[in-house]
Amino acid sequence: MKAVIFERPGLEFLKLIDVEEPKITDHDVLIRVKVAGVNPIDYRAVSGGVEVKPLPHIPEAELSGVVERIGNHVTNIKVGDRAIVYSRVFDGTCDLCLNQSEMLCRNGGIIGVVTNGGFAEYISVPERNVFKIPDEMDWDLAASLSISILTAFHALKEASLKVNDCLIVFGASGNTGMMALQFGKKIGASVIGVSKQHWITNFGADYVIGDYDKVVERVDEITEGRMADVVLNSLGVKTWDRSFASVGVNGRLVTFGSLTGADVKLNIQSLYYKQIKLIGSTGGNRKELQELLTAFSAKDLKVKVWKKFCIQDARKALEALSDKEREGRILLEIKS
Repeated sequence: MKAVIFERPGLEFLKLIDVEEPKITDHDVLIRVKVAGVNPIDYRAVSGGVEVKPLPHIPEAELSGVVERIGNHVTNIKVGDRAIVYSRVFDGTCDLCLNQSEMLCRNGGIIGVVTNGGFAEYISVPERNVFKIPDEMDWDLAASLSISILTAFHALKEASLKVNDCLIVFGASGNTGMMALQFGKKIGASVIGVSKQHWITNFGADYVIGDYDKVVERVDEITEGRMADVVLNSLGVKTWDRSFASVGVNGRLVTFGSLTGADVKLNIQSLYYKQIKLIGSTGGNRKELQELLTAFSAKDLKVKVWKKFCIQDARKALEALSDKEREGRILLEIKS
């Protein structure tokens, strides 16, 4: 099969070659990849931001495809099923896994980081990672479920967002941001998107703030001084001060990304005076992924795709993550 691999860190070392098709064990499923989502974790894996294994390595953590072959003991998945892959590697036996926190498994990791990933024609994964998707769901939306959509869904659950809350989403036009807007709207919150892209109003933003320097001032105006009940910051240090200053009394600030840097300063006096809760959130569990598939039809959620690349252009796809003109998702179409 064709696969994008690298043997040492650096986008310049990515290459498309023919490799042996992955083998499956009795409990594994072989999936023919249709669409692979391109995420910051993929960039970090290739550029050396995280340690990967095995080497040579196939990156990519979020994908949709068709079941090609199943192991002898696979019972809930059949050949021909349209499917997605839960992106976390987990043992299922540690205390966190037993508490339905597979994304925090003490012996786990992320597909495409601690195992080979989806920048290939085929991928082999355990049956427990495979989820069937409905026929009416398109491949692009499906390829956004296990990271982009699930991350936003889990973050808002951790924040206990409720009807009539004020939600602010920094990076609202990004992979998770556009999903958080939609969930916020469905919950019944008042939604403020911080982004220069006004198309986010079509994804649930009631207000759009395009000038980062005036975020706090505009939030104060919109909320009549109450500020936000929930703020999502997936960008890191660049927007930290403004996101923290936008949180109201008894508010929650949720962080799940550090694209612009991870080291931030914190005014603890404001933290306790306003009784703000800081919440770290990562991914989501399998129960939540199934909840997404059960509760939301293919028409309930949408994804804006900016560019699609073929597998030969995987490097360009990763480089495009930092393109200032980016408006939506970057996907890799894999034709076998």
